[in-house]
Amino acid sequence: MDAFLDLLTEIFGGDRTSALMALLVFLAAGTLAFSVMVMVRVRGSVKRRASRILIEERPLGESSRSLRHSSLKAVQQLIEYTTKHYSTANDENMKVLRRRMVQAGIYDPRAVAFFFIARTALAVGVAIALFMILPILGAGSGSFFWLLVMAGGIGGYVGPSMYLDKRIGARKVEHRAGFPDFMDLMVVCADAGLSMESALDRVGRELAVSYPSLGANIHMATLEMRAGRALSEALEHLGDRLGLEEARSFATLLQQSEELGSSMTEALRVYSDDMRHKRLSRAEEKAYALPAKLSVPMMVCIFPVIFVVILLPVIVRLYTGNFQ
Repeated sequence: MDAFLDLLTEIFGGDRTSALMALLVFLAAGTLAFSVMVMVRVRGSVKRRASRILIEERPLGESSRSLRHSSLKAVQQLIEYTTKHYSTANDENMKVLRRRMVQAGIYDPRAVAFFFIARTALAVGVAIALFMILPILGAGSGSFFWLLVMAGGIGGYVGPSMYLDKRIGARKVEHRAGFPDFMDLMVVCADAGLSMESALDRVGRELAVSYPSLGANIHMATLEMRAGRALSEALEHLGDRLGLEEARSFATLLQQSEELGSSMTEALRVYSDDMRHKRLSRAEEKAYALPAKLSVPMMVCIFPVIFVVILLPVIVRLYTGNFQ
């Protein structure tokens, strides 16, 4: 330490006290500057992380004046405007469309806006695509050309509705297939002494593997009951989401049992037997309709082959003149 102070004294001049004071001032200034730099860097890092949480981080090299940023902003404004416009509309058509969206498993509040934007975009896009492609294929003039363009626009306009109907139909098939199992499990839970809310929660978790859509809707009904909604109202909403008359009848059955004071366990057991008989009746109906459905393929595919096999030798003999 003394050698270091002697070296500083020779470099800066003066006595050893002045050199020691200069060293301490240098260390204090360096520590302060380092602390300020660390605080600035930490503050900048916190701001960057907060901006990533609040808004999506822009890609590297993308400015606010870039074409991609402008396009994304325009699309976002269009979605917000459409959502605001259709969220305030409460006419009968909008209610029916929202109900269909829920039955299709689309619970996003912006789903109606996306539906109308997709329908308009597909109608215009398909019509423009046919208008540009058909001349290349050699059909660039005449009434048939405009008929195809109009048909393409109409097909693009109707396409989202057809997709929605197909999705609703697939989910209804799943719900109808799993509803008898739901009723059987409800009877088991009622016999075990569970309350209706606990039974719905347990059955929803059990059916989530075999019937995911039905299990998700039952879980939503359980959450509604936990939020304070009445049992009858939660089951009515469940029936609307499932789109089944059996579910609506189930809600009415429990409501009437509660009002009349009868045993819910017995009501569930009787209704479960009814659902089981209905499923068996549907299976028998499909089995009885199978011969009628097979008659058309047999007439088109099998009978012509049989006729050819039977009549071909006769035709060959007539053609060759050999009747022996």
